[in-house]
Amino acid sequence: MIRHPDTVIKGGRLIDASGEQSGDILISDGHIVAVGQDLQGEILIDAGGCIVSPGLVDLHAHLRQPGKEETETIASGARAAVLGGYTAVLAMPNTTPTIDCAAVVREVLELGRASVCDVHTTGAITVGRAGEQLAPMAEMAALGVKVFTDDGTGVQDDRLMRRAMEYASGLGLTLAQHCEVNSLSEGTCMHEGEWSARLGLPGQPSESEELMVMRDIALARLTGAKIHFQHMSTAGSAALIAAAKAKGMSVTAEAAPHHFTLTDACCEQYDATFKVHPPLRSQSDLEAIKNALAAGSLDAIATDHAPHAAEDKELPFDQAPPGMLGLEYALALAFSELVDGGEMTEAEVLAAMSWRPAAIAGMDNHGQRLVVGVPANLCVIDPSQRWVIDATGGASLSRNVPYVGKEVRGKVRHTIVFGEVVVRDGEVQR
Repeated sequence: MIRHPDTVIKGGRLIDASGEQSGDILISDGHIVAVGQDLQGEILIDAGGCIVSPGLVDLHAHLRQPGKEETETIASGARAAVLGGYTAVLAMPNTTPTIDCAAVVREVLELGRASVCDVHTTGAITVGRAGEQLAPMAEMAALGVKVFTDDGTGVQDDRLMRRAMEYASGLGLTLAQHCEVNSLSEGTCMHEGEWSARLGLPGQPSESEELMVMRDIALARLTGAKIHFQHMSTAGSAALIAAAKAKGMSVTAEAAPHHFTLTDACCEQYDATFKVHPPLRSQSDLEAIKNALAAGSLDAIATDHAPHAAEDKELPFDQAPPGMLGLEYALALAFSELVDGGEMTEAEVLAAMSWRPAAIAGMDNHGQRLVVGVPANLCVIDPSQRWVIDATGGASLSRNVPYVGKEVRGKVRHTIVFGEVVVRDGEVQR
């Protein structure tokens, strides 16, 4: 193992699941070896005026490799992740070929080990994400895969989803669902409502998402399986999940930044940058998502980082692929929209972006409290720095950024992955 110089992070606000304190953190051999005052190390990181937190964990990143390397690679996606404060990301399986067998899992994990971020991967629930035959979850689980999803499509067959839950439950795995009933969403390209009517575009009703949320809550109750709901976008979905949690069910859910910052009104100019899946919803849905995150009924903020080539996003709105970039912007968007909007504190945002998603994904080396002995996966955030999001896409190979020109608050200054300073003063170090 490469030895990195002992590093001390000086004078930060240390925020983790136990609360907040002030002090220094000393890192050696990839671990936190001391927390206190006046600590010394070979490398000094000045965290004065900054938050020091367990590294962020993204439950939902499309890294495109294998198959779409022109839009993103695991290496480029990892660079975007650490610039956004993420020390770990969970890659989605809708690649080409699909991550639905041990061979592809090995390829992704090997590429991840060579990157600057700790890359984990999901596996597909069904072979080829075709919704017809269960994928070999056990063989992928043997390689460390803990979460399975057909993200991009929901499993439509009720009986097959029940079988998947029973299988996963026996293996101690989590199933993550992209909730969308195809019979209600096929041929649609935005939210069904006032704006779809104005624009003359086919709209997807909220019920397309909510019916599958309802079904999977019922199947999870029947099977005892752990189910995680991806990129929730409607008020009805948030209410269903809150009710399930109130009944003691072991369900978790995430929301993406674009669903608490943007609405279907953004589609007014037919700009496919704002086309996403599930679609941007109404203002009342946006407010419900913010309230659900604040209440904790939506457990996590996940980016749904989805790079696309410029020529694909320049297609007509109804033909363009859905998706937006998110890894470098999520934290600042959450601080600007949720903290400055009064819904959440900085600590609550960090809980939704670090230790809660780490627990959902079973990433034991991430999101841990800032105490002696744990792996040094950390980020240092300047919460006062204001900046304007530009159109470059940052470290991503793609440029489909929906927030261009938006002023936000909160910038990641440093990211440490297993003791290595991979981002220093906002620059990737390798």
